[in-house]
Amino acid sequence: MNNAELAETLAADHGIGKADAKKIVDGLFAAIGEAAARGEEVSINAFGKFKVKDSPARDGRNPRTGEKMTIKASRKLTFQPAKAVKDKLAG
Repeated sequence: MNNAELAETLAADHGIGKADAKKIVDGLFAAIGEAAARGEEVSINAFGKFKVKDSPARDGRNPRTGEKMTIKASRKLTFQPAKAVKDKLAG
């Protein structure tokens, strides 16, 4: 399911226009992205948590040349599903 399909489902389920539903979906993901950029955790009841994890710098090897290199520190967004979602996936 992509953003457009999500907006269509939202519009059909709640009797709103597709354009309004698309604005809501886009706004939701923008808000999650902005909170993540600030390093905040976003918790959505019965769905899960979006968390920012820091990966420290580490030594690695260039796979092409085998030369040693330093992989710089980075931040990544992770998702931990809630129990309700895990139960749905389990069947």
